[in-house]
Amino acid sequence: MISSVLVANRGEIARRVFRTARSLGLSTVAVHSSVDASAPYVAEADAAVLLPGSSAAETYLRGDLVIAAAKAAGADAVHPGYGFLSENAAFAAAVVEAGLTWIGPPVDAIAAMGSKVEAKKLMAAAGVPVLAELSAVEASDLPVLVKASAGGGGRGMRVVHRLEDLAGEIEAASAEALSAFGDGTVFCERYLATGRHIEVQVLADSFGTVWAVGERECSIQRRHQKVVEESPSPLVERVPGMRAALFEAARKAAEAIGYVGAGTVEFLADESGKFYFLEMNTRLQVEHPVTESVTGLDLVALQLSIAAGEALPAEPPAPVGHSIEVRLYAEDPAQDWQPQTGRLHRFAVERLRSGVGGGAGSPGGERAPRAAEFGPGGPRAGLPWVRVDSGVEDGSDISPFYDSMLAKVIVWAPTREVAARRLASALASAEIHGVVTNRELLTWVLRHPAFVAGDTDTGFFDQHGVGAEKQDVELAALAAALADAARNRAAAKVQGRLPSGWRNLASQPQRKSYAVGEATYEVSYRVTRDGLVTDGDVTLVEASSELVVLEVGGVRRRFEVAAYPGLVCVGPVQLRPVERFADPADQLAVGSLVAPMPGSVIRVAVEVGDEVKQGQPLLWLEAMKMEHTIAAPADGVVAELNVAKGEQVEVGAVLAVVRAGEDA
Repeated sequence: MISSVLVANRGEIARRVFRTARSLGLSTVAVHSSVDASAPYVAEADAAVLLPGSSAAETYLRGDLVIAAAKAAGADAVHPGYGFLSENAAFAAAVVEAGLTWIGPPVDAIAAMGSKVEAKKLMAAAGVPVLAELSAVEASDLPVLVKASAGGGGRGMRVVHRLEDLAGEIEAASAEALSAFGDGTVFCERYLATGRHIEVQVLADSFGTVWAVGERECSIQRRHQKVVEESPSPLVERVPGMRAALFEAARKAAEAIGYVGAGTVEFLADESGKFYFLEMNTRLQVEHPVTESVTGLDLVALQLSIAAGEALPAEPPAPVGHSIEVRLYAEDPAQDWQPQTGRLHRFAVERLRSGVGGGAGSPGGERAPRAAEFGPGGPRAGLPWVRVDSGVEDGSDISPFYDSMLAKVIVWAPTREVAARRLASALASAEIHGVVTNRELLTWVLRHPAFVAGDTDTGFFDQHGVGAEKQDVELAALAAALADAARNRAAAKVQGRLPSGWRNLASQPQRKSYAVGEATYEVSYRVTRDGLVTDGDVTLVEASSELVVLEVGGVRRRFEVAAYPGLVCVGPVQLRPVERFADPADQLAVGSLVAPMPGSVIRVAVEVGDEVKQGQPLLWLEAMKMEHTIAAPADGVVAELNVAKGEQVEVGAVLAVVRAGEDA
């Protein structure tokens, strides 16, 4: 009998498990690092225990501390979530030995699937199609994929196109795998540049019932990590007999290792429907909400009931409609997916709007979330709905120590076309102020003709590039400038009713500049007796510090504005005011290499005085579970090296200086 559940995890998955536990009348226990002390999931738990430290290795990967926390808080069961220790057989065994209920599969099943190398051998013996491991790589085998034997999530993976790069990429993949999973074992297999990533959700009880609950397609990926997931799969929908074959293979995989609980069997498929076993995740998947959405099941509740020794019904419910999930990351796709850190000032997906003047904090503009949090909602009502599984809230600080995912946004609709359209709309209207995210990329993907047509293989970004929804940044900058002027006039103690920049005899326009990414936009305007004077056919209808209404070419448009220190958000556009006169002390020496984010220096490959070539890696940072290479900007000599291996650096810190050409 389970009465209290500790979730050995953090963020949105901890909140997700807590939601179901509370609905079943169970008490909840959180564990948290020092960095996560004020995170939303900690506040939502009935009890919380500190794991001292910041990094995953000091905290969430310390199984001994997690078990001690469970005992101290009186928990009698442990749910691992995903990532961290969720697929660590030794941790599962320690939980059981401590007299606690493990909400997961048997230890032997975790161990069997823990090594992808051994898992492939088991699956081949069970009659499941597999891609053979390469014991030796030759030129004819290229390209190959170097892959971590333990763990997942795209970490410890490298694509190699040249034999001379193989040794270095194996070393890099092994180092990343060791850091992420505590196991640096890697292996090589043929790399299929394009294919479909399709997985089957399985559930099995201890009485021999094994469900294949439906498939999910997760083909759109960056850095081998899923970005968009959906159920059912567009490919499986159009290939006769493929679903039955997938389900049979998934059940064989589960039965071969005596599986009990929730798990996912992942396959790589080609356009003809032929598929190969990739791995089995012996835990709940990040993308489990799409399965919940089309079936109406609560997979966490089923995990709890199976762990308590209850039996599954003979058959799972049939799926209805279509569900799509996107992962909202704090990252910049335009800058090679660089993770972002900092303050998330506002986070709201789906809100109510009342009144023309409804802005944040204005009398007629009270905002309320319309999306369901953590679902799962049933698919039977017929109207599309949105669900948000989030680990953040207004004011959350995004740290460099953990994964950069902020939230998952999930939609259900009767058809795939409607689901994609509804989800794109929800993302486009979301208020995400502060850190840069992949929101525009996700909206672009959902509206892309190839996605709408169901042509979603793993080479999607290679084929179509990395795009973003086009925004009218110039109008957003104008709205920001007008809102700033209105704010200044409202705060003025003298003649506050006069328009900003008013002159009896106009001499020159008002000018303000804003940066968006690498681009700078200059706004030039005047407000006269006859109204707004600026470039283009633009008429000012209304302007306050939080709302600007413009008529552009005869079409009225609203721009909601939110200002924060050093940042102005106009709808989805984030602008940074540019100071008119830069402080000379802020200028960097030519050739300075600065940290793009906070992180830890994990390798340094040069010394002061070394000659380097443009693009040559000089050092490596680790942040948010990813390695980031800092390379020489030009041919030259390393004039300064300000960091060493193991150092923690802040964003903007000067790591090294390379003097180029004659300056060297």
